[in-house]
Amino acid sequence: MACCVLQITGLIFGGVGMVGTLAATVMPQWRVSAYIDGNIVVFETIWEGLWMDCISQLGIRLQCKFYDSVLALPPPLEAFRALMCIAVVLSIISFLMAIVGVKYTHRTKEDAQGISVFILAAGVAFLLTGILVLIPVSWTGGSIIHDFYDPKVPVPLKRELGAALYVGWVSTALLIAAGAMYCSFWCWADTSSKSRYPSLSCHRLHKPDFARGPSLSVHAYV
Repeated sequence: MACCVLQITGLIFGGVGMVGTLAATVMPQWRVSAYIDGNIVVFETIWEGLWMDCISQLGIRLQCKFYDSVLALPPPLEAFRALMCIAVVLSIISFLMAIVGVKYTHRTKEDAQGISVFILAAGVAFLLTGILVLIPVSWTGGSIIHDFYDPKVPVPLKRELGAALYVGWVSTALLIAAGAMYCSFWCWADTSSKSRYPSLSCHRLHKPDFARGPSLSVHAYV
């Protein structure tokens, strides 16, 4: 019962992390304009994302524009795009493998070795996805904080942490938690199979070969 709860919880965490990874990839709120001068009335808010820049005017009108040239983008932004796209694809694959693993577990509870193939693959894929999301999100957050406290950076160019970064961090935590759950279940299934059939490999090694027929000794005819 506890193992079923662990699998379902990991599946929910992985699904929410997959949706969060997709949302963080497409959201433009990676970098948000900072207001340091203490102005109460703010007419425009600038959002900078992986794919576009947006300007929000009083929260009523929103204008967004995709980046014109891919080659003109900074190298870190191109790398972050690639990592997030890979993370989205890998999160979908991980979620599908987790679904197959959960269904296969309930159908063939006796075949722990077959269960471990899907469970282990889903767990490792979830962990890898969480790492891929963590790298661009944390790198961007660190650069924003560094530029914010750098006196050499002009005030209009200072930015704050956007909502997409927080979504990415939460998604990372959920994906890593899901991967840890499935890897833990794989360890339990592998240990359970070995304890249930400790001498299975020995029986297979000493299994008699009946295809050749009975071996007759020469002394039997003497």
